[in-house]
Amino acid sequence: MIKKWKKIWILFFVLCSGMAFHACAEGETEDPQNLYARSAVLMDGDSGRVLFAKEEDTELPMASTTKIMTCILALELGKQKDVVTVSERACMQPEVHLGAAAGTRFYLEDLLYSLMLESHNDSAVMIAEHIGGSVEGFADLMNQKAEEIGCVRTHFVTPNGLDASDEEGSHHTTAKELARIMSYCINQSPKKEAFLQITRTGEYTFTDLDAKQSYFCRNHNAFLGMMEGALSGKTGFTSEAGYCYVGALKSEGRLFVVSLLACGWPYNRSYKWSDTRRLMEYGMEHYHKVGLVEEVTLPAMQVVNGIAKDGNPWSKVEVGLRVQENDTMPTEYLLSDREKLERRISVQKMKYAPVAAGEVVGKVQYFLGDTMIKEEMIITVEKVPERRMEDCLKWVLKRYSVF
Repeated sequence: MIKKWKKIWILFFVLCSGMAFHACAEGETEDPQNLYARSAVLMDGDSGRVLFAKEEDTELPMASTTKIMTCILALELGKQKDVVTVSERACMQPEVHLGAAAGTRFYLEDLLYSLMLESHNDSAVMIAEHIGGSVEGFADLMNQKAEEIGCVRTHFVTPNGLDASDEEGSHHTTAKELARIMSYCINQSPKKEAFLQITRTGEYTFTDLDAKQSYFCRNHNAFLGMMEGALSGKTGFTSEAGYCYVGALKSEGRLFVVSLLACGWPYNRSYKWSDTRRLMEYGMEHYHKVGLVEEVTLPAMQVVNGIAKDGNPWSKVEVGLRVQENDTMPTEYLLSDREKLERRISVQKMKYAPVAAGEVVGKVQYFLGDTMIKEEMIITVEKVPERRMEDCLKWVLKRYSVF
């Protein structure tokens, strides 16, 4: 009888364990830790803050996601009606390619749609040679721009993302820096609107300048139709890089950027869409904008050796204070459900006269952990002159004249 009950309890334990494991497995679908990509980042596109990361600093090849840098540089340094001529080197690029013959002429604008919608490798070389004088010269410009926007683990060798190396290393980036480049393209570049227009276009048709042939491009960024608020993105694949993706979404004033590197190889084409959706949904569910503009009540500050408005040199003198708004820093910040900002106020208790109007006497700072998010100055609202001997004499004479 005891053995029978023992078997029943063992069976019950196994069933419960199985149910718990199944529940855990179901819960994992909501957990962005379980991603296909080897390296992944979810970034706040406004602040550049990394909200979720998996091997975010691992240096990996990025395939055709490279072309977001090629596109933004061409927009910033070229003109859309520039005439670009196909070179022999461009003709030698592997598929996917536009396939135009050497000597064919195009407008730069048309080639940018070819670059971003169909990911044509020869169009990337045409653009690079036109803007940089050569592929190598354009790569130098790409690396300079990467450094300008804070990418220290990125190295560009080609404008199309094909696997390559030079004397400084292989063509690579990190998930964090790829997300940073995308954030620049859609949110900081002076040509961000043109970039968004190109990358959001569904279909585009153009001809060469001699109208000998017509070319049709279709956008292969499936993410644009996958989630509401999808803003931009670029796919990529090479044998070394695997499937890669970088994309952006805007929702309720929040800008999310996702970057994925080494997200599967052939037969895993859909992995990047699954990872992108999970990271975007995670961001939208857990991160919300919090205002940074709060009313601050400040006591008046004592001024030593100052003269009061009524001229009495022996009156207590104080000066009003106010917070000077800082328009160069954010008024909102993206926080998770578990995070809270700390406001720190530091202000002088007293100051020796003379005091000028608008003089900085303190700070209001907002911190997330050890990171300062915003800083505003506390300033005086009026001037206070220094008390002089003649002020005292005038006051005494005034008082005696009354009697």
